Amino acid sequence: MIVTRVIERKRDGGRVTPEEWRALTRGYAGGTIPDYQMASLLMAIFLRGMDKGETAALTDAMIESGARLDLSHVPLPRIDKHSTGGVGDKVSLLLAPLISSLGVAVPMMSGRGLGHTGGTLDKLESIPGFRTKLTLDEVRAQIEKLGCALFGQSEEIAPADRKMYALRSATSTVEAIPLIASSIMSKKLAESLTGLVLDVKRGSGAFIQTMDMELAKAMIELGHEHGCPVVALATAMDRPLGRACGNALEVEEAIAGLCDEGPEDLMEVTYALGAEMLVLAGVAETHLDARDMMRQAIESGRAAEKFQRIIEAQGGDPRIVDDPALLPQASAVEIFSAVHDGTVHKVEPRTIGYGLVGLGAGRVRVDDAIDPSVGFVITAKPGDQVKKGEPLATVFAGDDEGLRKGLDVLARAIIIGQGPAAALPLISHRVTSSGVEEYLS
Repeated sequence: MIVTRVIERKRDGGRVTPEEWRALTRGYAGGTIPDYQMASLLMAIFLRGMDKGETAALTDAMIESGARLDLSHVPLPRIDKHSTGGVGDKVSLLLAPLISSLGVAVPMMSGRGLGHTGGTLDKLESIPGFRTKLTLDEVRAQIEKLGCALFGQSEEIAPADRKMYALRSATSTVEAIPLIASSIMSKKLAESLTGLVLDVKRGSGAFIQTMDMELAKAMIELGHEHGCPVVALATAMDRPLGRACGNALEVEEAIAGLCDEGPEDLMEVTYALGAEMLVLAGVAETHLDARDMMRQAIESGRAAEKFQRIIEAQGGDPRIVDDPALLPQASAVEIFSAVHDGTVHKVEPRTIGYGLVGLGAGRVRVDDAIDPSVGFVITAKPGDQVKKGEPLATVFAGDDEGLRKGLDVLARAIIIGQGPAAALPLISHRVTSSGVEEYLS
């Protein structure tokens, strides 16, 4: 295969064959195809797109470039959940222990923060001692024992995707549906799942702002072709989810949720996605039954206890579930208050997300260190009526300069005006292989 010929063909609107994708991913993962050629091909795909057959072929090739997590011997349904990225989205931290406490195996492979969006791995690593770098053998053993593991993509799974993902980020070729869908699904399908639930974010704070339904359809189709049923819910990201934004702060809020004290919007999204997981798993017959099961698991303490066991198994301090004060604590704290009376019109998540990066909760470069203690707790929501001087949020920072930056971010993100505020419905649509329908809670 002559790589330049493939690039030329895709540049001119042609197709890449399955055989070529296998050779390309094998060669790129092995180092025989250089970054500059793969970058050219990715840009051609970004501009010209790929058809369904090409997308499926790329997905297969990326799976075949590495090892699979074979869990077929585990006598439980195997369900994972994936979010397309947002601000304050700590749902995975609740769902993994909650759903696994109800007899479902949850091999939850997650990622780090990207751009303005937070990453589940960064949040988990704010727990003292917690290890997210697990080998496939370690993941397999933990799922056999506990029914759940929380881990990152290792060098073993889809190594071609791992390299291409980094290259896409560096070449402004991230926002292409075929590349996003194949990247996500190659990792998920390598987990030998029996079902997958997607949380597709909508609104100004979503990582992908304009392609939510098309992306959901593309991933559902890839799952269907591989015998893995996929359901997607479209959820709002025109404001942060929950109150806490920042790694340790979000872990603390997730613990509150597992102890039946979580914010209403966070719990509603958690229950909605969890119900889809339990129905897909065959553990619950209806979504209503699934919600009852989840509430009982939380009220009885089973879900929180499962989280403790997962934390301990992965080297973390399980005492944080009973005493969140053991999580990293910010050195400086200050309240942000309303500057005048009115209605909260916006709590802009993208501004908050980039503000978190500025405080040190996220990365500008891959090798940047993260301060797990910093962030925001924002109690204001669009539509709230507020009075001048009323507390709307709290900044958690490393020093006085961080407080100044954080207060400035909140002043730009929280917009108070007059008259009613418009906001997206918390959960708007449900997408399956049968099509798109309005979500009915």
